[in-house]
Amino acid sequence: MLRTRRSVAPIALDGPGPSADELDGWLAIASRVPDHGKLAPWRFLVIEGEARHRLGETIANTHAADFPEADAKRLELERQRLAHAPLVVAVVSRAGPHVKIPEWEQVLSAGAVCMNFVVAANAAGYATAWLTEWFAYDRRVLDALGLEPSERIAGFIHVGRAREVPSDRPRPELAQIVTRL
Repeated sequence: MLRTRRSVAPIALDGPGPSADELDGWLAIASRVPDHGKLAPWRFLVIEGEARHRLGETIANTHAADFPEADAKRLELERQRLAHAPLVVAVVSRAGPHVKIPEWEQVLSAGAVCMNFVVAANAAGYATAWLTEWFAYDRRVLDALGLEPSERIAGFIHVGRAREVPSDRPRPELAQIVTRL
């Protein structure tokens, strides 16, 4: 299953979502990543239920403030950004300066958390999409999510059931990406 794992666009994800026990298991798996210095330079935001729609309003309003010419169709697209899948988990990177642990390693640790979560959900039979999108970089949206000024979004992971098996995209041949020394 993991050899053929594919991302599924959030708009193609339906419910039901995972149980609370499944989600807790995936969060535990996600947190089992290399973490030099035991800093846990990441944390999770679980976005489900009404929170998906409430945050969607924030995203749509933020977009409208920047693009007052945006039509109703575009604003509805922005409003639904987090509402398609039954569950969205935001992984927040807390990477920062440290006397021993380079910030780069902390950022990589947050990326590993995202991938562990994706692998755990896919191994359980769910489909996922790991995205950031424009609002992951907008301070107004980050404030609404409760992020500290030094925190960043490593990814929004949308989880649900794929309506159909997506086609694969071309993948690089190993000979193109592997150098044996």
